Amino acid sequence: MEFVFEGIVFAILPEQSGTSARGEWHNQNVVFEMKTNSQYPRKVSVKFFNKRDEVARLVVGASYNVTFDVESREYQGRWYTDVVGRKIEPKEAAQVAQAQYSEPLPTATPTPAPMAAPMAAPMPTEEPSMPAQSAAVVDDLPF
Repeated sequence: MEFVFEGIVFAILPEQSGTSARGEWHNQNVVFEMKTNSQYPRKVSVKFFNKRDEVARLVVGASYNVTFDVESREYQGRWYTDVVGRKIEPKEAAQVAQAQYSEPLPTATPTPAPMAAPMAAPMPTEEPSMPAQSAAVVDDLPF
């Protein structure tokens, strides 16, 4: 059974290769950030077996539809599960082509207008004058 998800390439891990009884093989994992309704994005590592050309065309940050299978196998009493990629399709071919074959166009970022310095209150030039005390005011402090 095959499954499909939409994801953004987060990282392309180094290729592993070797030779078996059936010949030479190449294995490469690609980490995708899955688009979900969750608040926190999920990352999933997808293994591509003998798909060098397809992995070489991937661009970090680009969006793809990934068709995959889930496989489990037992080895010495332990179970291992792999997400095995079958097919990769660019979500937007124009976006991928631009990212692969051209430099990104410089974008003009608006420069914020300088803020005016806050107006300071004028410094007093004299000491404030004390109101004259009338003779009717009695100092009635108890000490």
